[in-house]
Parts: sequence; C-alpha cells; structure tokens
Amino acid sequence: MKLLRILGGLTAAGLGAAAWGYSELTKFELKEYTLPLLPKGTLRGKPEFRLLHLSDLHMIPGQETKIAWVSALDALEPDLVVNTGDNLSDQQAVPDTLRALGPLLTRPGLFVFGTNDYWAPQPVNPFKYLLGKKREPSYVDLPWRGMRAAFMEHGWRDANQARHEFKVGNVRLAAAGVDDPHHDLDDYSEIAGPPNEDADLSLALLHAPEPRVLEKFADDGYQLSLSGHTHGGQICLPGSRALVTNCGIDRDRVQGLHDFGPMKMHVSNGLGTSKFAPVRIFCRPSATLLKITEVD
Repeated sequence: MKLLRILGGLTAAGLGAAAWGYSELTKFELKEYTLPLLPKGTLRGKPEFRLLHLSDLHMIPGQETKIAWVSALDALEPDLVVNTGDNLSDQQAVPDTLRALGPLLTRPGLFVFGTNDYWAPQPVNPFKYLLGKKREPSYVDLPWRGMRAAFMEHGWRDANQARHEFKVGNVRLAAAGVDDPHHDLDDYSEIAGPPNEDADLSLALLHAPEPRVLEKFADDGYQLSLSGHTHGGQICLPGSRALVTNCGIDRDRVQGLHDFGPMKMHVSNGLGTSKFAPVRIFCRPSATLLKITEVD
C-alpha cells in the first residue's frame, strides 16, 4: 500500500507539472538588451537601431494567442526583423505563420531555416532528449517553398547559404547565414570571409548555435550572431537553468546574450515547441528586441 501511495503521488506530481508546463506555452515574454556596436555618428541623432529577433514559432493551425502576440510586436517599430527558423510544426501551418508575421513582413527582414521548416515533427522520446542525443528528422516534407516565396515577395532576404549587404536607414548592414548546422545542412565555405569593412553592423545567422560554425563567424570578424533552436532549454530547473541544449553549445549559453570569443551571441528561447512536446518548464516562450547603439 505504501508503494502504491508513493507511485500515486509521483503520478499526480507528474501530471501537475505537465499541466503547468502546458499552461506556460502562451505566457509570451519580450526580452530586451542594449548593445553598443555601431560606430559613432552612425545613427545621426536616433537613440538606437532596433533589431527584433524571432525564432522557433513551431506554428500549429489555430494558435490564435500566439498569432496575436507575434503580430503585435510590430508596434515596437523594429528597424530590422531577423527570423532564425523552425517556423512550422504542421503541414497546414503556413497560412497562420504568415498571419502571425504579417505586419512584420512589411519591415526589412532576414531569415534562415531550421529542419522543422523543411520536415514535419515527429513524436519525441523524452529520454533521448534528456540525454542530449540528436534525433533523426522525419523527412516528411513541409510546404517551406511557399513560405519562403511569401517571405521574399514581401522583401525579406533569404540568408540560407548567402551573404547580403544593404542599408536600413543610416545603418549599413553586412549579413551572412548558413542552413541548419544541427543536421549538417550548412557549408560555411560558401559564405566564408570577413564582412565588408565598410559595414556599420555585421550579423551572423544560423538556426542552431553550433560552436563549430560560430567559431568561423567569430574568426571572420562578425559582431553579432543570432540563433534559436534550443528553446532556451525548454525543460529547465528554477532560474531557467537548462538541463540540455539539444546542440553543441554549453548550458550556460543556451539562451540570451553572451560572448562567443570577440563576437556577441544571442540565442532565442523561441516562441513555440514541437506539437509532440507541448510543455515548457521555467523557460517561457519569448522574442527579443536588441537595441543596437553607438559605441561610447
């Protein structure tokens, strides 16, 4: 009887934790950081260059709270939107993804993809996840080509295996990105080399913050890398201390703003989860506003 009571208590605790973790999925947060990276005089009197970083929407049809929250981020008036992938978690999710991003698509933007843009999610073995083992993709195609076309028709630049140079307001940008390195879809040699030295701000884009790729961006002299994929750990201890990172980055840098050698690195918590793992523990979904200012 004592064993049954213990098992019953553990089951109840587990169900309670799962229910709480599910309720956290729509408690979206906006994180903000200020970064002095721009040469003096770049902003010509403006206080900052506002970069909105989104990642890991993992959209499922009918997620109206998420759609409303993401679309309302346009009120922040970002100068640039950067989307670091894993937008989809369902084969029918492209229309709602475009609804969520709709107002932001009118802003200058850059994007790279993760494997959950290309291939549908599949059930997760929680023990494999907690042991940090890489999972094989389902290879069930998602309609990413139509989503990519819509992004580009609105003016967002595809940074998968590409370099871009353009100007937003008074800020000259140099950006480069790779396809998802978590499943070895990247080829850094295609975009290798320092950013244009005339750029005011240089950005490195990749879905998963894999150190082997971050090292190359840092060595080439990029100022700021932007990535997602980790979901901030997703299932964390109090204080948002991650148990696993689901990639090669260390747990201390699984979310937020950190240094990676001479380069700044921002890893997004992301805004969703796989539909087969709808839970977050001590790790709420978020987007990030990076306020890029002039150096002192």
